Amino acid sequence: MKKILSSEITPEQVYLSRREFMKMGALASGMLLLASCSPGIVTGGSNTKENTTEASGGTPSGQGQLSDELGDAANTYQDITHFNNYYEFTPVKEDVADLAKDFPLRPWSVEVAGLVDHPKVYDIDDILKKFPSEERIYRLRCVEGWSMVIPWMGFSFSKLLNEVSPQTEAKFVKLYTLDDPAQMPTQDDSWFSWPYVEGLRLDEAMHDLTLMVTGLYGKELPAQNGAPLRLAVPWKYGFKSIKAIVRIELVNEMPLTFWMNEAPSEYGFYANVNPDVPHPRWSQASERRIGELRRRRTLPFNGYAEEVASLYQGMDLEVYF
Repeated sequence: MKKILSSEITPEQVYLSRREFMKMGALASGMLLLASCSPGIVTGGSNTKENTTEASGGTPSGQGQLSDELGDAANTYQDITHFNNYYEFTPVKEDVADLAKDFPLRPWSVEVAGLVDHPKVYDIDDILKKFPSEERIYRLRCVEGWSMVIPWMGFSFSKLLNEVSPQTEAKFVKLYTLDDPAQMPTQDDSWFSWPYVEGLRLDEAMHDLTLMVTGLYGKELPAQNGAPLRLAVPWKYGFKSIKAIVRIELVNEMPLTFWMNEAPSEYGFYANVNPDVPHPRWSQASERRIGELRRRRTLPFNGYAEEVASLYQGMDLEVYF
């Protein structure tokens, strides 16, 4: 894999002055308007040409010491943790951190079940011990048209899947977010079918770029970024990078995901970043990197085509959106 330096991370400022959603009074229309992706991730990318991602130095303070081969300054920890899509708490990005600050991260368990030879329930601390984290710098491209670059800590999802031994019948991986309206207030809203569910084809989940995220900037992952365990799939739109995972199920049929269920004409299963396929209500040809004023061109597969395009050989990516 080619090394990606740290600089596509975003400077600190632009998002602090803007709100992309109205408050809870517009919850139903606002949430249907824009699918769930989270900064740093959610799941995603940006648009300058780069490949994969092991960080090359820097400290976890997030104050701009890191830079990439283009010389771009690293995004601060504040940036990444205070501009978040997390609809279980609120559709207002800038309010997520405050609403999630008391979200309990222990005790926490993750069940892995379905078409596997060795189903298991993991305690989150056992996961952290069993699968040591490495730092990877991934671009995030949100389906809404903004992007970031994030220094995640985590491990390849394939390591966890290999331990439970997928059966030959397993073709897809289905993931579930915690369903707890007492802790996640928007889950009390009857407009949507909670919990949040996402899915990947098994070969996508097994790809080395698919990361189980446990931290950020060398620190424990904050609640607003999907702690204690979330996914990062950098060549897909951010809503694929599910947060607060409590169950992983291997299945033989394509799962119906949250946004496919809510708006099937707008959100498909694959959700690969594709500048040539517009969302029904906006173009995907360009994006706005948080911290920049001008829009930039979006790259196919969010710039990771060299690593992942072969997964979709022979598929019409306008049909399988």
